[in-house]
Amino acid sequence: MSEPSSGSGGESVFTVIVAAVANLGIALAKAVAGIISGSSAMLSEAAHSVADTVTELMLLVSLKSSERPPDEDHPLGYGGARYVWALLASVATFVGGGVFAVYDGIHTLTHGEDPGDPLISYIVLGVAFVLESYSLRTGLKQARGEADRFGVKLRRYLRHTPDTAVKAVVLEDSAALAGLALAAAGLLGAQLTGSGVWDGVASLCIGVLLVYVAWVLGHANSELLIGRPLPKETRQRIREELLASEHVEAVLELTTLLQGPREALVAAKVDFRDTSTAAQVEWACEQAERRLRERFPAVRRVYLDPTPGFAQRREEGLNPWP
Repeated sequence: MSEPSSGSGGESVFTVIVAAVANLGIALAKAVAGIISGSSAMLSEAAHSVADTVTELMLLVSLKSSERPPDEDHPLGYGGARYVWALLASVATFVGGGVFAVYDGIHTLTHGEDPGDPLISYIVLGVAFVLESYSLRTGLKQARGEADRFGVKLRRYLRHTPDTAVKAVVLEDSAALAGLALAAAGLLGAQLTGSGVWDGVASLCIGVLLVYVAWVLGHANSELLIGRPLPKETRQRIREELLASEHVEAVLELTTLLQGPREALVAAKVDFRDTSTAAQVEWACEQAERRLRERFPAVRRVYLDPTPGFAQRREEGLNPWP
């Protein structure tokens, strides 16, 4: 995949707002239906939607926090704030949705349950399916647009994108639709057999699904918090761009770091030609930075360190490996 996008911030906010509004309405409807029908799966789905709503609110906070400009205390900006809040959102999904659903499913299986009238639950599930489908459609539309821009498949984009807000919406809405199907199956099984076991099993399955989604999102955000480089092909093009300068002999070391979906840092130890003057080296650094910013809009910071090459270091009796 290519470098991060440089213009999808507004789309991400809209995608998250749509998901938050949809999940809030769905959560209230599911809770009412679960209380009236006594369905364990419906209550688990209500917890699922509440967790999703909290997740979307945290993602909105993360989007706003990461937009703050650099200052004296944070000279590299606040891009990492997005991943802190997104990681907390995945924890909310795990605790608020997954753990509750698993607990409720186990409680139903061990204590039994008297299935009530499932009609209102079926109605709520149908409405929820429509709303979740619209929210998922919005997230997929943005994700497909970004994937097409990079010339990669949607699946690869979702796996590697640093825009974890869109990734969270797509994964959570996909899990929500699967959860609705599981809840409907549990209600139908309980209705046909008169046993609440089917409802409890459905609740357990919903819980396991939520725990898995929380783990995927948590892992993705932890990787970005620890520090993830630009994709390999992008790093190679950056290296080639640096070598294109007539004053550059070699790129001894190249380090890239994603600081946000549309923000990356590039640092390199560069061996300049010994015949180049100090002024030529300075201008070569300025021109290289300008070219990198133009070719890779996500690159916000470029630091080039003029470093003696291997041959010169050996001649001076220094360690050739800096």
